[in-house]
Amino acid sequence: MKLLTVLSLLSTSVLTSALHNDLQQPISNDHAFDSGFDDDFDASLAAKSHPKITSEHIPSDPVDSIPPIGFGTWLLKNEDDMQNTTDSVAYALQTGYRHIDCAAAYRNQKWVGKGIKAGLHTAGLERKDIWVTSKLWNDHHGSADPSLVEQEFNETLADLGVGYLDLYLMHWPVGEDPKNHNTSFDYIFTWSRMTKLLDTGRVRYIGISNFAPEELRRLMASSDVKPYAHQFELHPYLQQGWWLAWHKRLGVVVTAYSPLANSNPTYKGRVKEMPPPLLNNTVITEIAKERSCTPAQVALSWNMFRGAVVIPKSKHERYIEENLGSLNCALLYPDYPKIEALGKKYLTRMNNPGEGWGVHLFKGLDGSEQ
Repeated sequence: MKLLTVLSLLSTSVLTSALHNDLQQPISNDHAFDSGFDDDFDASLAAKSHPKITSEHIPSDPVDSIPPIGFGTWLLKNEDDMQNTTDSVAYALQTGYRHIDCAAAYRNQKWVGKGIKAGLHTAGLERKDIWVTSKLWNDHHGSADPSLVEQEFNETLADLGVGYLDLYLMHWPVGEDPKNHNTSFDYIFTWSRMTKLLDTGRVRYIGISNFAPEELRRLMASSDVKPYAHQFELHPYLQQGWWLAWHKRLGVVVTAYSPLANSNPTYKGRVKEMPPPLLNNTVITEIAKERSCTPAQVALSWNMFRGAVVIPKSKHERYIEENLGSLNCALLYPDYPKIEALGKKYLTRMNNPGEGWGVHLFKGLDGSEQ
C-alpha cells in the first residue's frame, strides 16, 4: 500500500472526528446576514433529524459519516476518451480517496461507475468502504410529473452500479419543466418527493445544493427530515464564514465545491472582474512554502479546518495525489487572517447561472449580484 494512502487514511480518521465533534476553530462572522433567524427558531430546526436508514440494500456497517475530502467528477469527461474518466476515478480510490461526488448533470456517471468498480477491486475494498454522493437535476424535480424524481434516482443507481447511495442531493432549488423549459422555485415539493426515496432503502441520506438562506429556512420548516448536507461554492475568494457557521449550528454538513476557486478553466469569461488565479496568489504561495505544502493543499486544508468537506477534481495522477495530500498539510494560526483577507479583497462568486435561467439565485449571500 502506498505511503500516501496510509497517511491519508490516518488523517481522514482524525479530520472526520474533528468535523463531527465540533473541534473547528471559530469562524469569522464579518459578512453576517441579517436573516431574521432567532435562537428559538434555529433551535427548532436544529432539533430535526436525519432518519437512519437500514435495509437489505445497505450493509450493516457502511462508512459512518461523509469523509472530509472527496473526489469530484464535474467536467471529468472527454467525449473522445471517456476511459480517462474511469481511470481517474479508479486511481483516486487506489490512492486513498473514500468519497466520490457525482451528479446526473455531469453526464459521465456510467464511466464514473466503471471507475468505482475498478478502483474497489484494485484497492481490495468493498462498496461499504466508500461514500458515494449524487444529485438530482432540475428537469427531474417533478413539479409536472412527481414520478420524475424517483426515475432519475433509479437511472443514477443503474449508471453508477453501486447498489445504494450514501447521499442524494437536490442540485439546485430551481426546477425546469422538461416540456416548455420554464423554471420555478419548486424545492418544497421536490424535497417532499426526495424524502420518499428514503423509504426505498437505497439511499442513506438526502441533502441540498446551492440554496439561499431563506430557501433553506423554508425547506427545513416544511419537513421533519433535515438535510444531511448542503453543497455550495466555498473557497478563499468566497469564504462565507457566517453561512458556514449557521450550518454548523443547524447540524448540516457543508461540502465545498470549486474549493480551488478559479483554477477551474470553465469559469473564464463568466466573471466580469476575475481575481488573480488562487493557486498563483502570493499569499497562498508564501504560506505553502512556509508549511512545506503546495498552494492547492493550503486552500484545501484551510477549508477542511473550517469544517467544510472538499471535493477537488483532477484527471492527472499527480494532482489527484497532491490534493489528497492536503490531509497532511498543517496550517498555523497566523495563516488564517492572511487567507481571510483574500476573501475581503477578492470576493468573487464563480458559479451563478441565475441570469441564464431567469431567476435570482443565492439571495442574501456574498457575491450573489455578480
